[in-house]
Amino acid sequence: MELYVAYKDYIWMMNLVEEMVERITIDLYGKTSVQIGDNIIDFKTPWKRMTMYEAIENFTGVDISGMDETALRKTAQSLGIEINETMGKGKLIDEIFGETCEKHIIQPVFITDYPEEMSPLAKKHRTKQGLVERFEAIVNGKELCNAYSELNDPIDQRKRFEEQLRLANRGDKEAMVLDEDFLQAIEHGMPPTAGLGIGIDRLVMLLTNSPSIQDVIFFPQMKPDNSKKALNHFLSELKNSVIPEEWQKIIPETGITTMAELKSVKPAKLHQDLCSYNKKNKLNLKNPLPKDIENWLNQL
Repeated sequence: MELYVAYKDYIWMMNLVEEMVERITIDLYGKTSVQIGDNIIDFKTPWKRMTMYEAIENFTGVDISGMDETALRKTAQSLGIEINETMGKGKLIDEIFGETCEKHIIQPVFITDYPEEMSPLAKKHRTKQGLVERFEAIVNGKELCNAYSELNDPIDQRKRFEEQLRLANRGDKEAMVLDEDFLQAIEHGMPPTAGLGIGIDRLVMLLTNSPSIQDVIFFPQMKPDNSKKALNHFLSELKNSVIPEEWQKIIPETGITTMAELKSVKPAKLHQDLCSYNKKNKLNLKNPLPKDIENWLNQL
């Protein structure tokens, strides 16, 4: 689920998230603590807040806040993290955090103030140079939500997109494309805005102590197109396309279950969804380039 609130910021959104989840747990169980697997998770507000740099230092003993790309690369290697030459500063920090911190965060924690290189759509931090106003809520070793003060400066946004293009030219498969439609929209005028993306299915999975997200998909009676027959038909259509077989199987996992939906999706969104799924599920597939996605869709 996504929501946007004009004239609010990421601090307001953090308060909304923790108050919302606390209220849900109280309404469900009459208390703020919930059994999730082997852990008792307490959603009582306020949740702990840590900056990304603080979290990395807490779990590794290394302060990376002043490091350049070369130093970050050496640090990642010393921590036994697999990296490659396509990774820029933001990607290196993301890998360090993901491999050394996230799985160890059990109780609800807001990880805040991300490096600018990691968040091309987030507004620059009001007091901390080089950072942006972004947070993720981590619970039981997994991301629950992602939010930030939206970047509404079209000049700054274009510069961020151009930096993403430079990363793409280095071989970063997860770099964003330059979205002229989006730039034009915010050039017309966008108020200060807080944006949130929260995994409702994951929240339900947590609060019901379900082992799999497939057990808690909302409104399964509204998913006839995801039936085995319909899915097999969609996959058979994909077999006749130019899309590589390994990606054909993953496309339905992004929520696209018909050829009509696939034809209407924006190439940039499909690229991000596929690369994100590949990374989160550690499939170790070679990510497609943005131009590959465009070619696939153009030939449907």
